[in-house]
Amino acid sequence: MVTSFRAIVELVSDNSRIFSGESLHFRCSIPDVHRSNWSVEWFRGSEKLPETGENFKLWNANIKDSGKFSCQGARKTMIGIMRTLQSVPVEIHVDGGWAILKPPSRSTLVGDTLKLLCRFRGFPPIHETILYKDGIEVMRQIGQNVSFYFSDVTLADAGMYSCRVSWDVRRRTYSVTSVNTPVHILEVLSQPLLEIQADIKLFGAKKMKLICHVQYNARTPAPPVHYYFYKNNEQLGMAKSQNYDLVTKALGQYSCRVKVPQLDLVRRSKPSSFVEVKVVQQYNISHHPVSDPKRIEMRLRHNHPRSQLPPETPMASLELLQSIPSSNQYSVIHL
Repeated sequence: MVTSFRAIVELVSDNSRIFSGESLHFRCSIPDVHRSNWSVEWFRGSEKLPETGENFKLWNANIKDSGKFSCQGARKTMIGIMRTLQSVPVEIHVDGGWAILKPPSRSTLVGDTLKLLCRFRGFPPIHETILYKDGIEVMRQIGQNVSFYFSDVTLADAGMYSCRVSWDVRRRTYSVTSVNTPVHILEVLSQPLLEIQADIKLFGAKKMKLICHVQYNARTPAPPVHYYFYKNNEQLGMAKSQNYDLVTKALGQYSCRVKVPQLDLVRRSKPSSFVEVKVVQQYNISHHPVSDPKRIEMRLRHNHPRSQLPPETPMASLELLQSIPSSNQYSVIHL
């Protein structure tokens, strides 16, 4: 038996990328409101590990210990063993080299200050550290300082970063370079995407649902978001606290706007068309004994203007043209 809630794994250690020989600490929590007693099972990928208990420490890590770690709660009941859903995994990397570039432990947002730390195995007398982005040098520091800072970052600062450390021993210079590490920059508020649902079975013949999809990455506690919906650039009703609205089904150009007043952020979606297509079906009398042509009328959601419909649409014989919402293609349903 599996519960409806999921275990949560947390990396207690500061680094998800470590040198071989170092250690890591994981913690697993079970969000059970009834506070039942759970045992904990640990996994690396699909492999079940012998460790049990809320805390799991990986001592003296080896390169082969790299992977995605997850946990799962289990407890005995009168009708068998009950388990939680397995946690979202945490990925770690064990590096056998001499240098590691450490990215921030939490997501970096547009406008943040990005800190990158070039870690080195041991404590040599470092005299120079170079930072590379996508293979190109972007910053150089002389001396023991191995931290790099980028203020007010933008999406353009995302990329693959590495560092090179140089030191002198007995009048000889040695250098090592870390492997590439991805650095991601997130927008606090992404551009919204409007979805139109017009399923008659769900909403009836006269209604349709507008859904405004957006990614909101503000730090907690995140300020509230306001959603606005538009038809032909005219606002439909008041602002909404939820990302959807049920409106009267009608032809037109629809869009949505997302606003976070406390952060002075506003983003608007591209317009989406809700159109009506009438396809006249032509029958071959020799094959189909029907005296009059049959006219079929259908409504569909389509994100492209009417002029982009296939030129052969009026000549479709015994076929009903139906839009595919997730692409620019069309499918033909034979009657």
